[in-house]
Amino acid sequence: MPSLFTDLQFRGLVHQMSDPQLATKLDAGGLVAYIGFDPTSNSLHVGSLLQLCLLKRLQEAGHQPIALAGGGTGMIGDPSGKSQERPLLDSEELDANVAGIRAQLSHFLDFSESSSRRRALLLDNREWLEPLSLISFLRDIGKHFTVNQMISKESVRARLERPETGLSFTEFSYMLLQAYDFLHLFDHYNCRLQLGASDQWGNITMGIDLIRRIRGATVWGLTTPLVVKPDGSKFGKTETGVVWLDPLKTSPYQFYQFFLRTEDSVVGTYLRYFTFLDHQEILALEESTRSHPEKREAQRMLAHEVCTLVHGDSATRQAEVASQALFSTDVDKLEEATLLEVFKEAPSTALPRSFLNSDFTMSDALVATGLAPSKKMARTIISQGGGYLNNRRVEDPVRPIRSSDLLCGRYVLLRKGRKEHHLIRFEQ
Repeated sequence: MPSLFTDLQFRGLVHQMSDPQLATKLDAGGLVAYIGFDPTSNSLHVGSLLQLCLLKRLQEAGHQPIALAGGGTGMIGDPSGKSQERPLLDSEELDANVAGIRAQLSHFLDFSESSSRRRALLLDNREWLEPLSLISFLRDIGKHFTVNQMISKESVRARLERPETGLSFTEFSYMLLQAYDFLHLFDHYNCRLQLGASDQWGNITMGIDLIRRIRGATVWGLTTPLVVKPDGSKFGKTETGVVWLDPLKTSPYQFYQFFLRTEDSVVGTYLRYFTFLDHQEILALEESTRSHPEKREAQRMLAHEVCTLVHGDSATRQAEVASQALFSTDVDKLEEATLLEVFKEAPSTALPRSFLNSDFTMSDALVATGLAPSKKMARTIISQGGGYLNNRRVEDPVRPIRSSDLLCGRYVLLRKGRKEHHLIRFEQ
Protein backbone atom coordinates (compact mmCIF):
# COMPACT_ATOMS: atom_id res chain seq x y z
CA MET A 1 0.00 0.00 0.00
CA PRO A 2 1.67 3.26 -1.10
CA SER A 3 1.95 6.21 1.26
CA LEU A 4 -0.44 9.10 0.78
CA PHE A 5 2.17 11.36 -0.78
CA THR A 6 3.38 8.60 -3.11
CA ASP A 7 -0.22 8.02 -4.15
CA LEU A 8 -0.79 11.73 -4.79
CA GLN A 9 2.36 11.87 -6.92
CA PHE A 10 1.34 8.78 -8.90
CA ARG A 11 -2.02 10.40 -9.60
CA GLY A 12 -0.43 13.66 -10.71
CA LEU A 13 -2.14 15.61 -7.94
CA VAL A 14 0.86 17.56 -6.65
CA HIS A 15 1.25 20.76 -8.64
CA GLN A 16 2.68 23.21 -6.10
CA MET A 17 3.73 22.66 -2.51
CA SER A 18 4.77 25.36 -0.05
CA ASP A 19 7.35 23.24 1.77
CA PRO A 20 9.02 19.91 0.84
CA GLN A 21 8.51 18.82 4.48
CA LEU A 22 4.78 18.63 3.77
CA ALA A 23 5.33 15.22 2.15
CA THR A 24 6.38 13.77 5.52
CA LYS A 25 3.44 15.44 7.28
CA LEU A 26 0.99 13.97 4.78
CA ASP A 27 2.36 10.47 5.26
CA ALA A 28 2.26 10.77 9.07
CA GLY A 29 -1.46 11.55 9.22
CA GLY A 30 -3.23 13.70 11.79
CA LEU A 31 -3.35 16.98 9.88
CA VAL A 32 -6.44 19.15 9.71
CA ALA A 33 -6.82 20.31 6.09
CA TYR A 34 -9.39 22.37 4.25
CA ILE A 35 -10.63 23.18 0.76
CA GLY A 36 -13.07 25.97 -0.01
CA PHE A 37 -16.06 25.50 -2.29
CA ASP A 38 -17.76 28.39 -4.04
CA PRO A 39 -21.55 28.35 -3.38
CA THR A 40 -22.63 30.14 -6.56
CA SER A 41 -25.14 27.34 -7.20
CA ASN A 42 -27.07 24.83 -5.09
CA SER A 43 -25.03 22.07 -6.70
CA LEU A 44 -21.36 21.44 -7.26
CA HIS A 45 -20.30 20.32 -10.74
CA VAL A 46 -17.67 17.96 -12.11
CA GLY A 47 -15.12 20.76 -12.03
CA SER A 48 -15.14 20.26 -8.23
CA LEU A 49 -14.62 16.50 -8.40
CA LEU A 50 -10.87 16.49 -8.08
CA GLN A 51 -11.00 18.54 -4.88
CA LEU A 52 -13.78 16.38 -3.44
CA CYS A 53 -11.77 13.24 -4.16
CA LEU A 54 -8.69 14.87 -2.62
CA LEU A 55 -10.49 15.50 0.68
CA LYS A 56 -11.72 11.91 0.64
CA ARG A 57 -8.18 10.62 0.10
CA LEU A 58 -6.96 12.68 3.05
CA GLN A 59 -9.69 11.40 5.35
CA GLU A 60 -8.97 7.80 4.40
CA ALA A 61 -5.28 8.43 5.20
CA GLY A 62 -6.06 9.60 8.73
CA HIS A 63 -6.36 13.36 8.29
CA GLN A 64 -9.34 15.49 9.27
CA PRO A 65 -10.90 17.24 6.26
CA ILE A 66 -12.80 20.51 6.41
CA ALA A 67 -15.07 21.38 3.51
CA LEU A 68 -15.49 25.13 3.70
CA ALA A 69 -18.56 26.57 2.00
CA GLY A 70 -17.86 30.15 1.05
CA GLY A 71 -21.12 31.67 2.23
CA GLY A 72 -19.24 34.82 3.18
CA THR A 73 -16.68 35.03 0.39
CA GLY A 74 -19.47 34.01 -2.00
CA MET A 75 -20.99 37.43 -1.36
CA ILE A 76 -17.75 38.94 -2.71
CA GLY A 77 -16.70 36.62 -5.54
CA ASP A 78 -13.30 35.06 -6.21
CA PRO A 79 -11.62 36.64 -9.27
CA SER A 80 -9.33 33.62 -9.73
CA GLY A 81 -9.73 32.13 -13.19
CA LYS A 82 -12.53 34.56 -14.07
CA SER A 83 -12.46 37.07 -16.93
CA GLN A 84 -15.18 39.22 -15.40
CA GLU A 85 -16.83 39.86 -12.05
CA ARG A 86 -19.15 37.20 -10.69
CA PRO A 87 -22.77 38.17 -9.99
CA LEU A 88 -23.26 38.91 -6.29
CA LEU A 89 -25.72 36.65 -4.46
CA ASP A 90 -28.07 37.62 -1.67
CA SER A 91 -28.31 35.87 1.71
CA GLU A 92 -31.28 33.66 0.83
CA GLU A 93 -29.64 32.37 -2.35
CA LEU A 94 -26.43 31.60 -0.50
CA ASP A 95 -28.27 29.76 2.29
CA ALA A 96 -30.06 27.57 -0.28
CA ASN A 97 -26.85 26.90 -2.18
CA VAL A 98 -24.88 25.93 0.92
CA ALA A 99 -27.68 23.52 1.93
CA GLY A 100 -27.55 21.86 -1.51
CA ILE A 101 -23.77 21.49 -1.39
CA ARG A 102 -23.94 19.99 2.11
CA ALA A 103 -25.95 17.01 0.85
CA GLN A 104 -23.51 16.31 -2.00
CA LEU A 105 -20.44 16.39 0.21
CA SER A 106 -21.81 13.47 2.23
CA HIS A 107 -21.18 11.19 -0.78
CA PHE A 108 -17.46 11.81 -0.39
CA LEU A 109 -16.80 12.53 3.29
CA ASP A 110 -17.81 10.89 6.56
CA PHE A 111 -19.35 13.51 8.84
CA SER A 112 -20.66 11.04 11.41
CA GLU A 113 -19.80 11.39 15.10
CA SER A 114 -19.07 7.67 15.38
CA SER A 115 -16.72 7.60 12.42
CA SER A 116 -13.66 5.41 12.88
CA ARG A 117 -11.86 8.05 10.83
CA ARG A 118 -11.39 11.61 11.96
CA ARG A 119 -14.79 13.20 11.45
CA ALA A 120 -15.10 15.55 8.49
CA LEU A 121 -16.43 19.04 9.10
CA LEU A 122 -18.57 21.27 6.93
CA LEU A 123 -18.19 24.93 7.85
CA ASP A 124 -19.51 28.17 6.37
CA ASN A 125 -17.17 31.15 6.50
CA ARG A 126 -20.11 33.48 6.70
CA GLU A 127 -20.23 32.62 10.42
CA TRP A 128 -17.02 34.56 11.09
CA LEU A 129 -16.83 36.94 8.14
CA GLU A 130 -20.23 38.60 8.56
CA PRO A 131 -19.62 39.86 12.11
CA LEU A 132 -16.24 41.38 11.18
CA SER A 133 -15.77 45.07 11.82
CA LEU A 134 -14.31 46.79 8.78
CA ILE A 135 -12.06 49.02 10.86
CA SER A 136 -10.76 46.09 12.92
CA PHE A 137 -10.22 43.99 9.80
CA LEU A 138 -8.23 46.70 8.05
CA ARG A 139 -6.13 47.38 11.17
CA ASP A 140 -5.51 43.77 12.18
CA ILE A 141 -5.37 41.99 8.80
CA GLY A 142 -4.99 44.50 5.98
CA LYS A 143 -1.86 46.08 7.45
CA HIS A 144 0.09 42.85 6.88
CA PHE A 145 -0.15 43.07 3.08
CA THR A 146 1.06 45.61 0.58
CA VAL A 147 -0.86 46.55 -2.54
CA ASN A 148 2.27 45.67 -4.53
CA GLN A 149 2.15 42.16 -3.11
CA MET A 150 -1.53 41.78 -3.94
CA ILE A 151 -1.18 43.10 -7.48
CA SER A 152 1.60 40.59 -8.17
CA LYS A 153 -0.79 37.66 -7.72
CA GLU A 154 -1.70 36.01 -11.00
CA SER A 155 -5.46 36.13 -10.39
CA VAL A 156 -5.31 39.90 -9.94
CA ARG A 157 -2.72 40.65 -12.62
CA ALA A 158 -4.67 38.75 -15.28
CA ARG A 159 -7.76 40.85 -14.64
CA LEU A 160 -5.88 44.14 -14.52
CA GLU A 161 -4.51 43.35 -17.97
CA ARG A 162 -8.09 43.37 -19.29
CA PRO A 163 -9.05 47.07 -19.29
CA GLU A 164 -12.54 46.32 -20.56
CA THR A 165 -13.37 44.45 -17.34
CA GLY A 166 -10.81 45.52 -14.76
CA LEU A 167 -11.15 44.48 -11.13
CA SER A 168 -13.48 45.97 -8.55
CA PHE A 169 -12.29 46.75 -5.04
CA THR A 170 -14.82 44.14 -3.88
CA GLU A 171 -13.02 41.36 -5.72
CA PHE A 172 -9.60 42.81 -4.92
CA SER A 173 -10.36 42.27 -1.23
CA TYR A 174 -11.18 38.58 -1.77
CA MET A 175 -7.67 37.28 -1.15
CA LEU A 176 -7.57 39.03 2.24
CA LEU A 177 -10.79 37.32 3.26
CA GLN A 178 -9.51 33.92 2.15
CA ALA A 179 -6.28 34.52 4.10
CA TYR A 180 -8.40 35.36 7.12
CA ASP A 181 -10.32 32.08 6.64
CA PHE A 182 -7.06 30.14 6.98
CA LEU A 183 -6.17 32.13 10.11
CA HIS A 184 -9.59 31.49 11.65
CA LEU A 185 -9.41 27.76 10.91
CA PHE A 186 -5.89 27.63 12.33
CA ASP A 187 -6.99 29.38 15.53
CA HIS A 188 -10.21 27.43 16.10
CA TYR A 189 -9.58 24.01 14.50
CA ASN A 190 -5.76 23.74 14.40
CA CYS A 191 -5.99 23.62 10.59
CA ARG A 192 -2.49 23.63 9.12
CA LEU A 193 -3.05 22.75 5.47
CA GLN A 194 -5.01 24.48 2.72
CA LEU A 195 -5.56 22.73 -0.60
CA GLY A 196 -6.97 23.91 -3.89
CA ALA A 197 -6.52 24.09 -7.64
CA SER A 198 -3.44 25.78 -9.04
CA ASP A 199 -5.33 29.04 -9.68
CA GLN A 200 -5.69 29.35 -5.88
CA TRP A 201 -1.94 29.38 -5.22
CA GLY A 202 -1.77 33.15 -4.69
CA ASN A 203 -4.68 33.10 -2.24
CA ILE A 204 -3.23 30.13 -0.36
CA THR A 205 0.21 31.68 0.07
CA MET A 206 -1.41 34.87 1.39
CA GLY A 207 -2.97 32.80 4.19
CA ILE A 208 0.31 31.03 4.93
CA ASP A 209 2.08 34.40 5.18
CA LEU A 210 -0.65 35.90 7.39
CA ILE A 211 -0.44 33.06 9.93
CA ARG A 212 3.36 33.29 9.99
CA ARG A 213 3.20 37.05 10.61
CA ILE A 214 0.45 37.05 13.25
CA ARG A 215 0.92 33.69 15.00
CA GLY A 216 4.54 32.90 14.19
CA ALA A 217 3.41 29.42 13.10
CA THR A 218 4.20 27.26 10.09
CA VAL A 219 1.29 26.06 7.97
CA TRP A 220 1.28 24.59 4.49
CA GLY A 221 -0.35 24.78 1.11
CA LEU A 222 -0.71 22.30 -1.73
CA THR A 223 -2.34 22.77 -5.12
CA THR A 224 -3.48 20.33 -7.76
CA PRO A 225 -3.38 20.89 -11.52
CA LEU A 226 -6.31 22.57 -13.22
CA VAL A 227 -8.32 19.89 -14.98
CA VAL A 228 -8.91 20.59 -18.64
CA LYS A 229 -10.19 18.63 -21.59
CA PRO A 230 -7.98 17.80 -24.61
CA ASP A 231 -9.06 21.02 -26.35
CA GLY A 232 -7.91 23.08 -23.36
CA SER A 233 -11.42 24.02 -22.19
CA LYS A 234 -12.39 23.75 -18.55
CA PHE A 235 -13.31 20.30 -17.35
CA GLY A 236 -17.03 19.97 -16.83
CA LYS A 237 -18.13 22.23 -19.68
CA THR A 238 -20.02 20.70 -22.59
CA GLU A 239 -21.96 21.98 -25.56
CA THR A 240 -25.04 22.09 -23.37
CA GLY A 241 -23.43 23.59 -20.30
CA VAL A 242 -22.20 22.39 -16.92
CA VAL A 243 -22.27 18.75 -15.84
CA TRP A 244 -23.75 18.97 -12.33
CA LEU A 245 -23.51 16.53 -9.44
CA ASP A 246 -27.19 17.08 -8.64
CA PRO A 247 -29.19 14.33 -10.44
CA LEU A 248 -32.05 16.78 -10.97
CA LYS A 249 -29.74 19.07 -12.96
CA THR A 250 -27.75 16.37 -14.76
CA SER A 251 -29.29 12.91 -14.77
CA PRO A 252 -27.12 9.91 -13.79
CA TYR A 253 -27.42 8.72 -17.39
CA GLN A 254 -26.09 12.01 -18.77
CA PHE A 255 -23.39 12.01 -16.09
CA TYR A 256 -22.36 8.46 -17.00
CA GLN A 257 -22.31 9.32 -20.70
CA PHE A 258 -20.10 12.35 -20.07
CA PHE A 259 -17.34 10.13 -18.69
CA LEU A 260 -17.99 7.29 -21.13
CA ARG A 261 -17.21 9.72 -23.99
CA THR A 262 -13.80 10.61 -22.51
CA GLU A 263 -11.08 10.74 -25.16
CA ASP A 264 -8.24 8.23 -25.11
CA SER A 265 -5.66 10.98 -24.62
CA VAL A 266 -6.99 11.91 -21.16
CA VAL A 267 -8.79 8.82 -19.87
CA GLY A 268 -5.71 7.63 -17.94
CA THR A 269 -5.36 11.03 -16.29
CA TYR A 270 -9.02 11.04 -15.29
CA LEU A 271 -8.74 7.53 -13.85
CA ARG A 272 -5.90 8.79 -11.65
CA TYR A 273 -7.73 11.96 -10.62
CA PHE A 274 -11.28 10.75 -10.04
CA THR A 275 -11.18 7.08 -9.05
CA PHE A 276 -9.88 5.10 -6.10
CA LEU A 277 -8.64 2.20 -8.20
CA ASP A 278 -5.23 0.93 -7.18
CA HIS A 279 -2.13 1.76 -9.21
CA GLN A 280 -1.89 -1.59 -10.97
CA GLU A 281 -5.51 -1.44 -12.12
CA ILE A 282 -4.99 2.03 -13.56
CA LEU A 283 -1.76 1.02 -15.31
CA ALA A 284 -3.51 -2.02 -16.81
CA LEU A 285 -6.37 0.14 -18.11
CA GLU A 286 -3.90 2.62 -19.59
CA GLU A 287 -2.16 -0.25 -21.37
CA SER A 288 -5.54 -1.49 -22.66
CA THR A 289 -6.20 1.97 -24.11
CA ARG A 290 -2.84 1.88 -25.92
CA SER A 291 -3.14 -1.68 -27.25
CA HIS A 292 -6.90 -2.06 -27.76
CA PRO A 293 -8.50 1.40 -27.84
CA GLU A 294 -11.57 0.06 -29.63
CA LYS A 295 -12.58 -1.86 -26.49
CA ARG A 296 -12.85 1.38 -24.45
CA GLU A 297 -12.31 -0.57 -21.24
CA ALA A 298 -10.81 2.44 -19.47
CA GLN A 299 -13.76 4.66 -20.38
CA ARG A 300 -16.29 2.14 -19.13
CA MET A 301 -14.42 1.72 -15.86
CA LEU A 302 -14.06 5.48 -15.44
CA ALA A 303 -17.77 6.07 -16.03
CA HIS A 304 -18.72 3.24 -13.67
CA GLU A 305 -16.43 4.34 -10.83
CA VAL A 306 -17.23 8.06 -10.94
CA CYS A 307 -20.98 7.59 -11.40
CA THR A 308 -21.03 5.16 -8.46
CA LEU A 309 -19.05 7.59 -6.32
CA VAL A 310 -21.46 10.46 -7.03
CA HIS A 311 -24.82 8.73 -7.52
CA GLY A 312 -24.51 5.27 -5.95
CA ASP A 313 -24.70 1.68 -7.21
CA SER A 314 -28.36 1.61 -8.22
CA ALA A 315 -28.27 4.75 -10.35
CA THR A 316 -25.07 3.57 -12.02
CA ARG A 317 -26.57 0.20 -12.89
CA GLN A 318 -29.56 1.95 -14.46
CA ALA A 319 -27.25 4.26 -16.40
CA GLU A 320 -25.26 1.28 -17.69
CA VAL A 321 -28.41 -0.55 -18.79
CA ALA A 322 -29.63 2.62 -20.50
CA SER A 323 -26.26 3.05 -22.22
CA GLN A 324 -26.33 -0.52 -23.53
CA ALA A 325 -29.93 -0.04 -24.67
CA LEU A 326 -28.86 2.43 -27.36
CA PHE A 327 -28.02 -0.49 -29.64
CA SER A 328 -29.35 -3.58 -27.83
CA THR A 329 -32.69 -5.25 -27.31
CA ASP A 330 -32.46 -4.21 -23.64
CA VAL A 331 -34.30 -1.10 -24.75
CA ASP A 332 -37.53 -2.88 -23.80
CA LYS A 333 -36.36 -3.02 -20.17
CA LEU A 334 -36.16 0.74 -19.74
CA GLU A 335 -38.62 2.73 -17.68
CA GLU A 336 -40.40 5.51 -19.56
CA ALA A 337 -38.41 8.34 -17.97
CA THR A 338 -35.13 6.60 -18.77
CA LEU A 339 -36.23 5.76 -22.31
CA LEU A 340 -37.04 9.40 -22.99
CA GLU A 341 -33.78 10.50 -21.37
CA VAL A 342 -31.70 8.13 -23.50
CA PHE A 343 -33.34 9.17 -26.75
CA LYS A 344 -34.09 12.81 -26.01
CA GLU A 345 -31.63 13.91 -28.71
CA ALA A 346 -33.26 11.63 -31.30
CA PRO A 347 -36.02 13.06 -33.51
CA SER A 348 -39.54 11.92 -32.70
CA THR A 349 -42.89 11.68 -34.42
CA ALA A 350 -46.42 11.48 -32.98
CA LEU A 351 -48.86 9.16 -34.76
CA PRO A 352 -52.45 8.10 -34.00
CA ARG A 353 -52.77 4.87 -32.03
CA SER A 354 -55.27 3.69 -34.66
CA PHE A 355 -52.32 3.02 -36.96
CA LEU A 356 -51.53 -0.02 -34.80
CA ASN A 357 -54.79 -1.66 -35.87
CA SER A 358 -54.20 -1.08 -39.58
CA ASP A 359 -51.69 -2.27 -42.11
CA PHE A 360 -49.00 0.09 -40.83
CA THR A 361 -45.80 -1.67 -41.81
CA MET A 362 -42.11 -1.25 -41.09
CA SER A 363 -41.69 0.36 -44.52
CA ASP A 364 -44.51 2.80 -43.74
CA ALA A 365 -42.85 3.71 -40.44
CA LEU A 366 -39.50 4.47 -42.09
CA VAL A 367 -41.22 6.78 -44.58
CA ALA A 368 -43.48 8.42 -41.93
CA THR A 369 -40.45 9.32 -39.82
CA GLY A 370 -38.28 10.51 -42.68
CA LEU A 371 -35.74 7.71 -42.26
CA ALA A 372 -36.53 6.75 -45.86
CA PRO A 373 -37.71 9.10 -48.64
CA SER A 374 -39.97 6.50 -50.25
CA LYS A 375 -41.37 3.03 -49.74
CA LYS A 376 -39.01 1.76 -52.42
CA MET A 377 -36.01 3.08 -50.51
CA ALA A 378 -37.48 1.74 -47.25
CA ARG A 379 -37.68 -1.74 -48.75
CA THR A 380 -34.07 -1.44 -49.93
CA ILE A 381 -32.89 -0.38 -46.45
CA ILE A 382 -34.67 -3.33 -44.84
CA SER A 383 -33.52 -5.88 -47.44
CA GLN A 384 -29.93 -4.77 -46.90
CA GLY A 385 -30.24 -5.36 -43.15
CA GLY A 386 -30.40 -1.71 -42.12
CA GLY A 387 -33.89 -1.52 -40.61
CA TYR A 388 -34.45 -2.05 -36.88
CA LEU A 389 -37.55 -2.01 -34.69
CA ASN A 390 -36.78 -1.63 -30.99
CA ASN A 391 -33.18 -2.51 -31.92
CA ARG A 392 -34.22 -5.83 -33.47
CA ARG A 393 -33.39 -6.22 -37.13
CA VAL A 394 -36.47 -6.47 -39.36
CA GLU A 395 -36.14 -8.54 -42.53
CA ASP A 396 -39.70 -8.23 -43.85
CA PRO A 397 -40.58 -4.79 -45.31
CA VAL A 398 -44.31 -5.41 -44.79
CA ARG A 399 -43.97 -6.58 -41.21
CA PRO A 400 -46.84 -4.80 -39.39
CA ILE A 401 -46.28 -2.75 -36.25
CA ARG A 402 -48.66 -3.81 -33.48
CA SER A 403 -49.52 -2.91 -29.88
CA SER A 404 -47.28 -5.73 -28.70
CA ASP A 405 -44.30 -3.81 -30.09
CA LEU A 406 -44.88 -0.78 -27.87
CA LEU A 407 -42.26 0.25 -25.34
CA CYS A 408 -43.75 1.54 -22.07
CA GLY A 409 -47.17 1.16 -23.67
CA ARG A 410 -46.82 3.98 -26.22
CA TYR A 411 -43.48 4.11 -28.07
CA VAL A 412 -41.57 2.25 -30.74
CA LEU A 413 -37.94 2.88 -31.58
CA LEU A 414 -36.85 2.83 -35.20
CA ARG A 415 -33.24 2.69 -36.26
CA LYS A 416 -31.68 2.96 -39.70
CA GLY A 417 -28.19 1.59 -39.89
CA ARG A 418 -25.89 2.03 -36.92
CA LYS A 419 -26.75 5.46 -35.56
CA GLU A 420 -29.97 6.98 -36.91
CA HIS A 421 -32.64 6.61 -34.22
CA HIS A 422 -36.21 7.86 -34.35
CA LEU A 423 -38.83 7.54 -31.63
CA ILE A 424 -42.50 7.17 -32.58
CA ARG A 425 -45.05 8.13 -29.94
CA PHE A 426 -48.50 6.67 -30.48
CA GLU A 427 -51.25 8.91 -29.12
CA GLN A 428 -54.99 8.51 -28.72
